[in-house]
Amino acid sequence: MFSLTPLHSRVWSLGKFFVVMGALGLTFLVFFGVSMRVALWARDVQVPSLVGRTVNEATATLAERDLALRVEENQRPDDKIEAGKVMQQEPEGGVTSRRQRTVRVWISSGPKRTIVPPLVGQNERAAQAMLQQDGVVVSSVSEFRSAEYPADVVVAQNPAATSRAPEVGILLNRGETSTTYVMPDVIGVDGERAADALRRQGFRVSIVGTQPYPGVPPRTVVRQQPAGGFRVGASDAISLEVSQ
Repeated sequence: MFSLTPLHSRVWSLGKFFVVMGALGLTFLVFFGVSMRVALWARDVQVPSLVGRTVNEATATLAERDLALRVEENQRPDDKIEAGKVMQQEPEGGVTSRRQRTVRVWISSGPKRTIVPPLVGQNERAAQAMLQQDGVVVSSVSEFRSAEYPADVVVAQNPAATSRAPEVGILLNRGETSTTYVMPDVIGVDGERAADALRRQGFRVSIVGTQPYPGVPPRTVVRQQPAGGFRVGASDAISLEVSQ
C-alpha cells in the first residue's frame, strides 16, 4: 500500500534543495572572486629601480619580473649618472605594474662637456656673453690694475681656450689707478685767480654765482665744492661761489 507524503513535507524538501543550491552558488562566486583576485595579483609586479644600471643589468633585472626593456635612442647629459647608464625610467621604480609591460629608459651621456671659449682680449661684457652662450660658468674673477692693458679687459683665463670644462676663472685689468689730489681751501682768495690756478692743473672749474657779503671784497670765494681737504681727480668738477 502506498502512503502519500504530506504537502508541507514536500515543500520543505524543495526549500532545502534551493537553500543548498544557493549556498553552493554563493560559495562558487566567493571562490571565483578570490581566484580572480589571486590571478590578477599574481600578474602584478613591482617595477624595480633601474637608475644607475647598465642596459644589460636593467634587461636582466626586468626579465626576472617578466618585464621588457625599451631604450630610447637619444641620450641625455647628466652630471650625476655616468655615461652608458640609466638616468631616467618610465614607469618609475616602486610602481606596481602588470607583467610583460615595457619599461622605457633613457641613457646618460655623462656630464655635459662644454668647450671654454677664447676670452683673452675680450672686454668683461663680451666675455660674459660668450660664456653664457656656451654654457660655461665663471668660477672666479681676479682683478688688477695696470697701464699695460686696456681697462676692463680679460688678460688671462684658466683653463685655456678650447679646453673641455664646465667653468673658467678670468683675470681682469681694471685699468691704471687714477691720480687724485687734495682739494685746496680757496675761500677768501680772489675767484678768478683761484679758478685759473686750478684750471692750469687740469681741473674743470666754474664760478656758479655771486652773493652780496658785507665786508668781503667783490669776486672773493665764499663757498667751494668740494670743500678743502677732500680728494679730487682731474675729471671732477669744481664749483666756486664768489661775493658780489
